[in-house]
Amino acid sequence: MTDRIRSWADAPSRPRFTPPPGAVDAHCHVFGPMAQFPFSPKAKYLPQDAGPEMLFALRRHLGLSRNVIVQASCHGTDNAATLHGIAVSNGTCRGVAVVDPAIDDSELERLHAGGIRGVRFNFLKRLVDDAPKDKFLEVAHRIQHLGWHVVVYFEADILEEMRPFLAAIPTPIVIDHMGRPDVTQGPDGPDMRAFRRLLDSRPDIWTKVTCPDRLSTAPGWDDFAGAVAPLVEDYQDRVLWGTDWPHPNMEKSIPDDGLITDMIPRIAPTAVLQHKLLVTNPMRLYWPEELS
Repeated sequence: MTDRIRSWADAPSRPRFTPPPGAVDAHCHVFGPMAQFPFSPKAKYLPQDAGPEMLFALRRHLGLSRNVIVQASCHGTDNAATLHGIAVSNGTCRGVAVVDPAIDDSELERLHAGGIRGVRFNFLKRLVDDAPKDKFLEVAHRIQHLGWHVVVYFEADILEEMRPFLAAIPTPIVIDHMGRPDVTQGPDGPDMRAFRRLLDSRPDIWTKVTCPDRLSTAPGWDDFAGAVAPLVEDYQDRVLWGTDWPHPNMEKSIPDDGLITDMIPRIAPTAVLQHKLLVTNPMRLYWPEELS
């Protein structure tokens, strides 16, 4: 089908950076395969297939060990493709689901057994039609006993209106892509200052220091590196990293996953910071039973 889009590099470069053993890509997705896992009728984009075997090949290429598969919006609330990716990973994947607020407890238990450890609430209007905060809070209360967390995706321009909702979430929170700040403002710009206030408001708010390709148009993504490195240093026990492969909606500016991986030592310049970002922190959230 010519109308299905490809948003990932077929042959990404090999990174110069060597991740530490056990490194986790804590934000990636799978698309389909459509013949097995159809896309949602409400999907805002129709991608080509990017299944788990492609994800695992990229993982080996980049020198990573594990993945956290985040349910892509093109699959709606049918988490079958994500669950399939986890099931065929031999224990090297966990997942974050997107659920219908009316989901019953038995289905939540089934998702947990399938390796899901969080739910994602998406507030990007171009990706979702409806984001009912009251219903989302009901879900957040119902997942508490499972030990899950809530992943929230929003853009910087709505951070202030999001604060009461975020304060009411009873579980740990992970903010996708730092709430998409304007990195051209630098590490002390209004967007980063506002985001730091959010992190300071609760000790259990984490964030993914991800997507230089989405947040920067500068050569080498230099403004991303400059804005984000201080955040990693100051909140080093609450940061996660991921590739964002297969880069939904980035078909007009397809990023190189090797270069994305080479951003790691620029935002986490020491071995201690790299180990926290890539191993310790994601293991605490997604594989806590494996930690001594």
